[in-house]
Amino acid sequence: MEKRDLVIRFGGETGGGLQSVGQLVTKAAASVGFRVLTFYSPPAEIKGGQAVFEIRLSNRQLYARGDAVDVLWVFDQEGFENNIHDLKPGGLLLFDPADMAQPPTGEYQTLAVPVTEIAKTRLRFERGRNVVAFGMAAALFDFPKEPLIDLLKRQFKRHLELLPQNVAALEAGVTWVEEHVADRSRYRLTGAEPVPGILVLSGNQSLSLGALAAGCRFLAGYPITPASDIMEFMAANLPALGGTVVQAEDEIAAIGMVLGASYAGKKAMTSTSGPGFSLMIEMLGLASMAELPCVIVDAQRAGPSTGMPTRHEQGDLNLAVYGGHGEVPKLVFSPVSVRDCFSTIIEAFNFAERYQVPVVMLQDTVLAVRTESVERFNLKDVHTEYRTLFDGEHAASMASLTVSGNGHGKDEETQEGAAKYARYLSTSAGVSPTSIPGMPGGEYTATGLEHNELGALRYDTATHSAMTEKRHRKLAAAAAEAPAPLRYGNPEAELGIITWGSTAGVVIETIDRLREQGIAVEMLAPRMLWPIPDHQVGAFIRRKRQLIVAEVNYSQQYATMLRARYGTHLESVTTYGGQPFKVEDLTRAILRKVAIHA
Repeated sequence: MEKRDLVIRFGGETGGGLQSVGQLVTKAAASVGFRVLTFYSPPAEIKGGQAVFEIRLSNRQLYARGDAVDVLWVFDQEGFENNIHDLKPGGLLLFDPADMAQPPTGEYQTLAVPVTEIAKTRLRFERGRNVVAFGMAAALFDFPKEPLIDLLKRQFKRHLELLPQNVAALEAGVTWVEEHVADRSRYRLTGAEPVPGILVLSGNQSLSLGALAAGCRFLAGYPITPASDIMEFMAANLPALGGTVVQAEDEIAAIGMVLGASYAGKKAMTSTSGPGFSLMIEMLGLASMAELPCVIVDAQRAGPSTGMPTRHEQGDLNLAVYGGHGEVPKLVFSPVSVRDCFSTIIEAFNFAERYQVPVVMLQDTVLAVRTESVERFNLKDVHTEYRTLFDGEHAASMASLTVSGNGHGKDEETQEGAAKYARYLSTSAGVSPTSIPGMPGGEYTATGLEHNELGALRYDTATHSAMTEKRHRKLAAAAAEAPAPLRYGNPEAELGIITWGSTAGVVIETIDRLREQGIAVEMLAPRMLWPIPDHQVGAFIRRKRQLIVAEVNYSQQYATMLRARYGTHLESVTTYGGQPFKVEDLTRAILRKVAIHA
């Protein structure tokens, strides 16, 4: 049987070059036509600590990391001890004798690769150690040499004076493998035709590009793993588009700045992770009450508290949906792939502007740091929206107000019959035309206190009831227009799997494996998690005899939310060890559920 994919893992101390080599191999594989998908698990320590960089490559579309490792390259003894258990029987273990002693024998092959000796002694170019290793990996997997040299030119364009030495290092690594590894057929895949303009992006980079395309022109944030590179990317690129990035003193200040920018008319966002998102909850109430559009990216990691900063979990759904004192209408979105990060953040901005609400984008660690080869985005396909603005025709006289029991005070008295601007005018969809500072006649008070349609403070029962209903009408309208979910599998299948976020990729490959065993399954992965779009989720549930919800948390957060809405016949499959599902593990879990109901 032709080999479908290959999984290569680099493991060892961070700073030892494993990420650099891994990134070079990833870009090289994509440039010669392979589909690539990476898994990166950095240490939680600020400096030092063990890391893993894993690459899966294939000539077909990939959706999840591999179950087991074909080639393991360890950079030190601890890297060997931490990762050897994932190497397939018969797999290949690579190590540099300068990094560690000869490893013990096992159900694997070993190959000592003298990377340090070649770079330091033969080439007298110790800085080229990673490029020597890159050359060895490229030769082992039979990548053509010319694209590798072009890649080096792009990778080291700021140091072109060192290009001849780097090319020599590359060729030395290639030559060593050609001379010492006679049979490389087991590590060779048939590549596909290279796709012009292919991009190798992380989920956070894809999301950031989408935010720029959506018209985001202000970001305030505070560094936190795994969201920090969103702010770094935006800081490097947003000013060129006339935008602003502010590193605030903390997350509370960051969300406050975002709301200020939104009040001033800018599309604004912040990026954070669970601990920082917790600090922003009070301000989300202000955004809801003042009806200020904004986007909050929560790149989830394993918690609670500081938890495991570099590990994966889908544990913030309850916080995103229910977080807030009082009742806080907000929308919750989640992308399902690296490419989807681009389009889903655009939808998040569009819905924030259309409904003048905070939108929480639940990114997760897997998508945040994973890199994939994706086709270039077509900006002609991008649709962007902007909030409905006051145009002078939506001023309302006192008699036109629809909220009863306002108890008109002197602050609402009209002078010479002039109408006042009803910023919070009650409408069928709950959305009122807004204004930005400086618009003649558009002056209003944006407050976190309860108010009537004019923005005047009111605490009576009728006003609060009516304005609460107005704000919540937005949820029903938004749910009816929810972005299309990701569907995969057999629409006629009686077994359905509902999932969200990056787990969708694992479910897709699980469905393919189950199909090979004669089991038909269909998946639904909504991009809008809250409010629940019944025409998508409810319709799917009502068509299936057996339903399973797959997610990465202990408390079955999405399943519990769906049970509250639709009943108790939804079963759960979860994992919560700080790692995503493996396809083989999820497949076994589904098979057990199917056997019970057989």
